[in-house]
Amino acid sequence: MFRQSIRWLTGLGAAGALVAASATPAVAAAAVEPYFQDSTLAVGSASPTRTLFLYADEPTVLTDVSVRYDYRSLAGKLSVAPADGQECTAPEPDVLVCEEPFDLVLDELPPLGSGIYRTVAKRVRIGLTGDAQLGDSGDVAVSFQAAGGRQGSYTSRVRVGEGVDLAGGPHTTVSSKPGGTFGVPLAVTNVGERTVTGFVAVFDLPYSVRTTDRFSNCLYSGDHLLSCRFDEEIPAGSGRAGTLDLALARDTYAPTNQAGSAQFMTTADFEDLTRVREAVGARAATPGSGPELTLAEAPSRARQADQTDVDPGNGGTGWTITVTGTNGTDLAAIGAALKGRAGAVATATVGFRNNGPATLDTVNADHEAATHTDVELPPGTTAVEVPENCQLRQGTRTYLCASEMLLVAGATYTMEFRLRIDRVIPNARGAVRVNAPCECPGGGSFADDIKPANDTARLVVNAVQGGGDQGGNGGGGGGGDGDDGGGALPITGAPTGLIAGLGGLLLVVGAIAYLFARRRGTHFVA
Repeated sequence: MFRQSIRWLTGLGAAGALVAASATPAVAAAAVEPYFQDSTLAVGSASPTRTLFLYADEPTVLTDVSVRYDYRSLAGKLSVAPADGQECTAPEPDVLVCEEPFDLVLDELPPLGSGIYRTVAKRVRIGLTGDAQLGDSGDVAVSFQAAGGRQGSYTSRVRVGEGVDLAGGPHTTVSSKPGGTFGVPLAVTNVGERTVTGFVAVFDLPYSVRTTDRFSNCLYSGDHLLSCRFDEEIPAGSGRAGTLDLALARDTYAPTNQAGSAQFMTTADFEDLTRVREAVGARAATPGSGPELTLAEAPSRARQADQTDVDPGNGGTGWTITVTGTNGTDLAAIGAALKGRAGAVATATVGFRNNGPATLDTVNADHEAATHTDVELPPGTTAVEVPENCQLRQGTRTYLCASEMLLVAGATYTMEFRLRIDRVIPNARGAVRVNAPCECPGGGSFADDIKPANDTARLVVNAVQGGGDQGGNGGGGGGGDGDDGGGALPITGAPTGLIAGLGGLLLVVGAIAYLFARRRGTHFVA
């Protein structure tokens, strides 16, 4: 894979990205869906490693897993070998079967409530033999079997291409105030020995960075730039450069630093990452309607052969955007007022609202929550269902709840607690406290709230008429009906289907776009 610091490479080899133009499932998702990336390989280059990813739409543990790699369509031209020391056998020529030494646990992809669970099998190394020739192509049919009859398969395309080497330009720093515009250099150099005939720039831009143009050779989700495809050639030893005009959203937090980057890759390498989207029925992002973005005037020529970057680690360029001025954030707690008789179960919808003016964005490879919220239960009540992003503080009646990584100005973020009323206590008061302290590995809570006075709201059960706070800032709540609860409540909006998720993930955009799409969820109310 490419540089681990790039967010869009942290999930599937293309980090989480269910963009606003998200995927629509073509068929019902299987219980466990495998994915093995397409590859374009160069004769004589190092053999890259590839990983079988397994996805599900619910928590899953696979036991006694074996994985079969069938590459007979490239018999004598392709090799597949274990890369992580697992036990593998070759039951017949050009077939490899590997046994997983441990159970495979599918964990939920960030953020909490994404509804997509993933694990990885042991890696294999794929390479070409001396008999492979430029233009050869074939398939690797990858299948898995596990205890209980669970199985699945995926067919990955392999092509033999030319080896080239694209290198991105140096890291630079620019500055702007919220709502301002700025330009960043977009530079790439061919440091290989062959002419590069066409390439793609894939952008990893934070939520606050928007595009001011709509180039016809670029793809967009709303006003977020995703990628640009160039048909120009770059002779060996030369480069291409230009300026990309961008803008900061008015709700950008300030002062702060924002980081953006672009990864340059060959056209074939980009196709290897994105071809699966069409197969699963994902809708495409939107191309621009304006002129083409060009980095230099150069004669173009038809693509003579598929090409692959043999050293993708140097293919990135990045920018630090210093955001000047002052633009803060007010998070206001939302409480609830409930009522019911002894034994009833009531739903408390609590959380907070981002009153702005700035959006909070902590999206990064560490998946840090932007803030944390304490929910203290009123006396005489017991929580029978709690959100998955909440944990009981030891020795207390208070739950600590992690937020999402992106908290958009003007949006409300709520979660549901199912509370059983064990005994009726008039004006039984708990509390909801946003920006609660947290000794968390990834960091604590938002400490610079511009209006801390509204960080706390009351959670009241059986308020006496004329007394008590009916929900605090923003109010909200529910009534008890005596039901006995049921299964766990969803933490975020309605989960997308598994195959739809795969299609979106493979759009190859930033993790930020995944969160941006979640505005459609029932717990993210703009």
